[in-house]
Amino acid sequence: MAIIFNEKTREFHLQTNQTSYIFTILENEQLGQLYYGKKVRHKDSFQHLLVKGNRPNTPYIKEGDMSFTLEQTKQEYPSYGTTDFREPAFQLLQENGSRITDFQYESHKIYKGKPELAGLPATYAEAGDQVETVEITLYDAVINVELTLLYSVFEEMDAIARSARFDNKGSQKLNITRSMSTSVDLFDADYQMVQLSGAWARERHLKTRKLETGIQSISSTRGTAGAHQSPFLALKRPSTTESQGEVFGFSLVYSGNFLAQVEVDYLDVSRVSLGINPFDFNWLLETGESFQTPEAVMTYSNQGLNGMSHNFHQLYQKRLVRGKWRDQVRPVLTNNWEGTYFDFTEDKIVEMAKQSKELGVELFVLDDGWFGKRNDDTTSLGDWFVNKTKLPNGIKGLAEKITALDMDFGLWFEPEMVSKVSELYEKHPDWIIHVPNRNLSHGRNQYVLDFSRKEVVDALYEMMSEILNDAPISYVKWDMNRFMTEVGSAALPAERQQEVTHRYILGVYNLYERLTTEFPDILFESCASGGMRFDPGMLYYAPQTWTSDDTDAVERLKIQYGTSLVYPVSSMGAHVSAVPNHQVGRSPSMRTRAEVAYFGAFGYELDVTTLPNEEKALMRDQITFFKEHRELLQFGSFYRLNSPFEKDENRTSWMMVSDDKTKAIAADYQVLSRPNAPLKRLVLEGLDEEASYRIEGYEGIYNGDELMEIGISLDHQQFRELGEHKLPGDFYSRLFVLQKI
Repeated sequence: MAIIFNEKTREFHLQTNQTSYIFTILENEQLGQLYYGKKVRHKDSFQHLLVKGNRPNTPYIKEGDMSFTLEQTKQEYPSYGTTDFREPAFQLLQENGSRITDFQYESHKIYKGKPELAGLPATYAEAGDQVETVEITLYDAVINVELTLLYSVFEEMDAIARSARFDNKGSQKLNITRSMSTSVDLFDADYQMVQLSGAWARERHLKTRKLETGIQSISSTRGTAGAHQSPFLALKRPSTTESQGEVFGFSLVYSGNFLAQVEVDYLDVSRVSLGINPFDFNWLLETGESFQTPEAVMTYSNQGLNGMSHNFHQLYQKRLVRGKWRDQVRPVLTNNWEGTYFDFTEDKIVEMAKQSKELGVELFVLDDGWFGKRNDDTTSLGDWFVNKTKLPNGIKGLAEKITALDMDFGLWFEPEMVSKVSELYEKHPDWIIHVPNRNLSHGRNQYVLDFSRKEVVDALYEMMSEILNDAPISYVKWDMNRFMTEVGSAALPAERQQEVTHRYILGVYNLYERLTTEFPDILFESCASGGMRFDPGMLYYAPQTWTSDDTDAVERLKIQYGTSLVYPVSSMGAHVSAVPNHQVGRSPSMRTRAEVAYFGAFGYELDVTTLPNEEKALMRDQITFFKEHRELLQFGSFYRLNSPFEKDENRTSWMMVSDDKTKAIAADYQVLSRPNAPLKRLVLEGLDEEASYRIEGYEGIYNGDELMEIGISLDHQQFRELGEHKLPGDFYSRLFVLQKI
């Protein structure tokens, strides 16, 4: 059993294969936390783990009783104002101005499987999965509100999914001013906080800092998760490495404003909170209404950051991504954006597709510029009808010409935005997010459509579905290039204006759900100026995301390394682009560009018609190699070996291992060549230590334990490969393809 309830001690013990999560019903009928970490054997009672109080200068729950205070008690879903002074998981503003609540245990139920969350993305269970859920109902009799805490235990994937739901059964209007998806109180504060931070073109860089007394947090107020912070944090012990040591991971399945924080109190208890950002958020909960928080996923590993990542990868790849493309290898594509930008014709696109097909490409994607009067980024967003000047035969005619080449055809949209120079804006100027009588900021000459309004979502659905029904389209790239400013909706009353950002995200989810349901065979890829909305919420609808607009292979080492901390390799769009690179001006070899991009949803972003013949031949060979190994490269177990965020930023390495450990591909990357450099070895992970392996292109037989303890001498292999008088130079990469004997 994954969930055990002890009737006598009123304890819940949630168990995965490797972890235990234990909490109890306290004497005041609220929930108290006892333990989260490595799995422990179940026993009759864990009450000895409960810390209740009895320290000086402390307020206590009951008059005359100095044995129980919430200030020192670890809690499960804490409130504020009744002896706990740490930041709470939730807060309800009542009609009399009070924010005090008292949600007491009422009942619970345990069942197989996992419920859906209405209108929200979430992990799921399939028939035969070892997944159990407990729903715990708490009740506040004064305000007549039920609070339901949901815990779903993925036993084999070592993950617990949590969320909360508020049901207003009373007569008064309530305002939810704070509603976290999870709250966890850990025993101590001897941790380093790991986060993924960055900006456009340098997304999800790994940052690590020591926990200190007080609050440390990351968040977004941009209307989306953003490139600047990812809705994730991990707590690792100072000695934890990629392959050894304790780490807790927390990830939010949500695409809007979020808060991820750790509060360390004066007793060194660490409180982790994750959920919708309470900044500029309020939700009016009227009689009979419910509010469901997004889902948070928690995992624990004592096998280092790689162990944590494997848990997230397995869960998100198999039980968050849905549909046809969940288990299917992704097609090799060519995207025309960096090859042509807005300047193209039908003949040009067809010729690019034809030559791409000859080299082995399976999918051609037409990017921005095909609609309205779109010749630059100043016009036409919202006018989702074809530009007949560029494409006289329409999208259908172009798509039919490309599919006649035995290729698939994909198309770019940016449905959440509108240009002022557009027919849509002329007809509906009030459809944008704005505040009356205030300045209207712009970004990329575009404005954000108010997806909190049903009629706006309906209109976009009609325009997009008409195009997708009319032409043979098998792939959609869904872009989003602007954050929210002057947040307001012309359709909502004053008391609901602070709901706009959350309602907007619900509208995005609604449009995705309708389109993915109507067009289940289409592969959707999310994009937001590259990776500005790379989050688990998007993966529920779009199984892959354009990882970054920065296609430089050297920069991608950090971007893809950091992204892999949470997200599976199959979800990362990774392309070979032209050089000098359009973002940084660097010129890595075509080999290195491909050997970085192999580890993702692989493709090309260039004008193939301008490539010299030797590069076309190399492109053909690269595609052949990738097709031979893409099952492994996209769905194997990913191990990070050497970090570009460590002291030696000059080197990165990682590898993929098949589930049965019979095949592996390891990659080692050097940024700059150095004279008389120290000797280096590539120490592998994840192999069968009892097996022997051959390395393609190299002599000899290598034992699994040898490769994982001693490794490969890179200098020895370097001269074998290049010859004694030829040095690798800058931006050099090497692949090692291993096959079990």
